[in-house]
Order: sequence, then C-alpha cells, then structure tokens
Amino acid sequence: MVTQASTWIALAPIVVLAALSMVLFIVDSIDPDADNSSLLAGISLAGVLTSLAIAGWYLLAGVGQPEGLALLGDQVVVDGMSLFFTIIVTSVTALVIVASYDYLVGQPHQGEFFSLVVLAATGMTIMAHANGLVTVFVSLELSSLSSFALVAFLKRNRGSVEAGLKYFLIGALSSAIFVYGISLVYAATGSMQLDAVAAGVAETENVGVLGFGVLMLVGGFAYKTASVPFHFWAPEAYEGAPTPVSAFISSASKAAGFVIAFRVFAEAFPLDVMVALGIDWVLIFQVLAVATMIVGNFAAAVQENVKRMLAYSSVGHAGYVLIGLAALGGGQDSLVLGAAMMHLFVYGFMNTGAFLFIALAEHWGVGRTFEDYNGFWRRAPVASVAVTVFMFSLAGLPIGGGFLSKYVLFTAAVGAGFWWLAAVGALTSALSLFYYSRLVRAIWLEDPVADVESGDQPLGLYVGILAAAVVTVALLPGFFPVVDAAQAAATALFA
Repeated sequence: MVTQASTWIALAPIVVLAALSMVLFIVDSIDPDADNSSLLAGISLAGVLTSLAIAGWYLLAGVGQPEGLALLGDQVVVDGMSLFFTIIVTSVTALVIVASYDYLVGQPHQGEFFSLVVLAATGMTIMAHANGLVTVFVSLELSSLSSFALVAFLKRNRGSVEAGLKYFLIGALSSAIFVYGISLVYAATGSMQLDAVAAGVAETENVGVLGFGVLMLVGGFAYKTASVPFHFWAPEAYEGAPTPVSAFISSASKAAGFVIAFRVFAEAFPLDVMVALGIDWVLIFQVLAVATMIVGNFAAAVQENVKRMLAYSSVGHAGYVLIGLAALGGGQDSLVLGAAMMHLFVYGFMNTGAFLFIALAEHWGVGRTFEDYNGFWRRAPVASVAVTVFMFSLAGLPIGGGFLSKYVLFTAAVGAGFWWLAAVGALTSALSLFYYSRLVRAIWLEDPVADVESGDQPLGLYVGILAAAVVTVALLPGFFPVVDAAQAAATALFA
C-alpha cells in the first residue's frame, strides 16, 4: 500500500523543484533591489542538483521498475522512463543556471529569471511522469508559460520581446489544437487515463473521431518538439531569446516533448489495434521524421547566423529522434525507442554546450555570423576546443557520444526493417557536417576580421561549457550505462 508520505518521497525530484521555485520567489522578495545574483544562482543550482541526484539514485536503485509506480490516482507514474528524462531535464537546467550567472550580469529581475527556469523544469519533469492526458496538458502549459516569459525576458531588447510574442501566439494555437485532440480522444474512448484509453480504443465505435483526435495530438507534440511543419517558431524564438534560454528550450523542452509522445503513443494507442481500425499513426511519424530531417538540415546549411544555424540543427535532430516512433512495428520496438532516448540524453549535453558557447561570445560582444567568429580561438582556446567537440559530435563523428547515439539509432531502424529512415538520417548527418564545420573552420583557420582583445573571463559560462564538453566526450567510452537505462525503460513501456 502506497501511503501519502511514500507518494511524496517517490515524487521527490518534482517536489524539490516545485519547492525550489517558491523559495527563490521568497528570497528575492525579501530585498528585491539588492544584488543577490550569487545567492539566487547558488540556491537554484543546489536545488536542481539535489533533484538530479535523487532521480539518479532512484534510477540506480530500481524505484518503480520495471512495472512502474502509479500515484495520485494514477495521474502520475514513477518508472525508468520518467526518471531517465528527469535526469536529462535537470542536467540541462543545471548547466543553464551556471551559465546564466554571468550572462545576466547587470540585468534586473534575476530572481524571476531563475524562478521561471525552475518552474519550467518542474513542468517538464511532471511531463515525464504524466500518466493521463489531463496531467500531460497541465504540465505542458506550466512548462510553456514559463518558457514564453523566459524568451521575452530581455524587456529592452526588441528581438527578445518579438520572439516571446511570436512564441506565445504559436504556442497558444498549438495548445488549442492539443486540447481539442484530447477532447476528441475522450469522446471516442470515454477516458483520459492512458491505460483506460488503450482499453477504450479496442471498443470504440467512433473511429473517425478517434483518428482526428490522434492527428490533433500529433500536431501538439510536433509543436513542442519543433518538428516540421510546426517548427517555424523555433528559429525566431532561439535567435531572440537570451542564449541560455535558447539552450534550455532546445534541449530540455525538446526532451520533455518527446517523453510524453513516447508514453502516450506507446501506451494509449496500441499499434496493432490502431492499424486494425485504419489509424496508422506510425505512418504519420514516418512522414514527420523524413520531412524534419530534410528541412532542418537543409535550412541549417544555408544560414549565415550561427544561432539560427543551431536552431535549424535542433529541428534536424528532432527528426532523428522521431525515428524512435517512426520505426515502431518492426519487431524491435523497445530497441528503437531506447535508441531514441539515448540520442536525446547525449543531445542534451552537446546542444546545450554549443548554445552556451554562443552565449560566451555574446558576453564579449562578438557578432552572430560565421565571419564574426574568425580566429576566436585566440581569445578563448579552451572554449574553442569544447565547441569543436560539440560540432563534430552533433554531426556524428567519433569524437563524442553523438557518434554512438546516432549509430545505435540508425542500426536499430535498419534492424526493424526501416532502412530507408536510417538512410535519410545518415545522408542528412553527412550534410550537417558541412555547416557544423563552417563554425569550426572560422574559429581555427580564418584570420580575425578585427583585433582580438582579451576581456573578462566569465567563470559560470566556462564551467557550463566545459562540463557539457566533458560529459559529451566521456559518453563515448562510457555509453553502456546509458544504453542499459534507456533499454530497460523502453522495454518496460512495451511490457
């Protein structure tokens, strides 16, 4: 029997983050005019690392595994997948908090900034634990509303405010589509609990309503993960937002969007039953995966703005992860989905590190075009080595964990019989090497367009970049624990 006390203990990673956001508001409200950025950043980092440590401990101890621990009236579940994605979200959040300490120097309302980051992370961790469509929607809105405010945080920066407004308007539309999809699924199945929806699907007589509802849900998930054709908000939001926020929403938010897609479609809409009804949702994800890989990578290849290049690169990587859903039904479902989870884990570090490198350059007033980074190694040699690791690992070269995560993902797709998905992924990865190497070439091989002056050394940004680089490289020889955790979580999902 699960008692109330044991329920909150099992949900400790979420509880710690939720309490942390309130603590930050209280601390900042005591003396809002004081310069207490160090205190706020320190409290934020300590709380997020505590949540990360608890989630890691639970995962290693096997809490909720393999069958899952349903809590709060089955609205949330603690299992391997929820803990795995909580680790991704809290890891990225910790890196962003460390880097934001320097990035926000001289900015007002830092207490609100750190609180919003933690609130968004809270929503993302609830998304990882969600076991019903209502919980999914509420947690999605908590994450999204906090993210809207973070993108528009630089109130005197026209680009930031404009990006926040566009992000909000598109987000409101996607939320309406998503909640409409939930209502149609409820109308067809009579439930919003994932297991009850799965049972209702087999007995429904409203196949057309169910099919349209599933399509609406796909649209909501595609928006959250910046998948084509719902990707057009991403370049605008990433470019206009404070760069640590760009790192946060392109890594942590993307992972949270995928975890609910994985759980909802694997548990609520059994593929064999849905296909028998004429609703082949895997086919939808196959189209989305191919379109997202192609559009994201080709768009990134023609960008002159480095930040927009990374934004479209993020779209391309969403296409790779979509293979985890697009290659289901080939007899290796847990292997394919586990491989997609592995790639999201590695991607969280290398993509966050790449954006934090851009934040370091912005801290010194460096522009955003490739040419502006010419000879940048003379100013920041260590950070330049780190971003080289990020770029080549994102491209899939054997310099970081990105090589193994792509290899396992594409191999799993081939083993499931979807070799053409792996072929599109491999070809677009080859294209990505072109635009990633443009930044590396500018940093190391080109002559500076202006005199390079050494400025201050922002410790927080350096720590964030180097921590991400160390983990990215360490995941190359130490990839097997990630493989084991991801495969165990995926296998339990299909049990």
